[in-house]
Amino acid sequence: PSADDLADEMEDVDFDDEGGEEPDAEAWETEDEGVEDGMEAQDDSEVTFCLHSASVFCVSLDPKTNMLAVTGGEDDKAFVWRVSDGELLFECSGHKDSVTCAGFSHDSVFVATGDMSGLIKVWRVDAKEEVWSFEVGDLEWMEWHPQAHVLLAGTADGNSWMWKIPSGDCKTFQGPACPATCGRILPDGKRAVVGYEDGTMRIWDLKQGTSLHVLKGQDGHQDPLTCVASNQDGSLIMTGSVDCHAKLVNSATGKVVCVFKMESVAPKAPAGEGEEAESNSVESLGFCNVMPLAAVGYLDGTLAIYDLSTQSLRHKCQHESGIVQLLWEESSAVVYTCSLDGAVRLWDARSGKMISEYRGHSAEILDFAVNKDASIVVTTSGDHQAKVFCVQRPDR
Repeated sequence: PSADDLADEMEDVDFDDEGGEEPDAEAWETEDEGVEDGMEAQDDSEVTFCLHSASVFCVSLDPKTNMLAVTGGEDDKAFVWRVSDGELLFECSGHKDSVTCAGFSHDSVFVATGDMSGLIKVWRVDAKEEVWSFEVGDLEWMEWHPQAHVLLAGTADGNSWMWKIPSGDCKTFQGPACPATCGRILPDGKRAVVGYEDGTMRIWDLKQGTSLHVLKGQDGHQDPLTCVASNQDGSLIMTGSVDCHAKLVNSATGKVVCVFKMESVAPKAPAGEGEEAESNSVESLGFCNVMPLAAVGYLDGTLAIYDLSTQSLRHKCQHESGIVQLLWEESSAVVYTCSLDGAVRLWDARSGKMISEYRGHSAEILDFAVNKDASIVVTTSGDHQAKVFCVQRPDR
């Protein structure tokens, strides 16, 4: 009998029926396995968006209403769609390479999409029409200004570009001759922090176009930067790198306050011929808004919660597989992670305990976004889909 038949049989068994004969242990085992195979894959999502025909790399929610999502994928496509029902609003057409960056302006008036080759397009959301486009070198990251129609992007030649939208007035910030791997505009809107492949980090004055602070050599990282974040008032910056260190930096002085190093759980065995050594790196990080805590997610699946007031490790939350990204809830000490095993998890940073887990993707999650009141999570995955999960719980 097929797995499905066995599953049906199992459903028909009345466990209260004591008259039935006890099946022998072996029969039970085989039936159990059949049920396992015939089970539907778990899907906790409310809505699935499936217009992409390849891996979906990025997602953002519109900040004003949190009702629209934009997703970009390996199929060279980007779509703006409604979160409530997955209904397509419009396609951001015209890209010729994987769309790796997408986001809404602070007031949700514009949406920007950027592809790997460096073509950036901006669309007016209500009119569903393209209002601006520009081509730079290979694109590494892109971010909207928190208070203005200004777009910042970093490219593989080490430059960071800033444009006024839709006029297109442009300014460039010349970094070292290596990729600008990550960047973030600080909350004051006047400065940006940019990390580079050579391990250096710069804080730029956006108005003057000058570099205020440079972290390099011993102060910088030994390997490429992977991510940067700032706390709510912009006084502290955290940088993460392939070197497995996260550095806490005072943004006013440019000085390193402390370095969080992840000690390897197991001593690393030297790699044999043709074998790769186990690699680990910082993949994502962020600050809690309501407590002096920061979270760092590592490629080996470790989520580390650090206490900023004592500069010490508070909790270590282990995942089976690598963490791709983490996000804090806006107004609580709850941190969300998505990982290569295709699950989204919520962690209580005070206790270090997992609150809940959501599944539905058949491949790794590549990006995710949480809405303002932390009631929904939107994920994108290598399975060509984006999904919406409801995570609102009565006790929060």
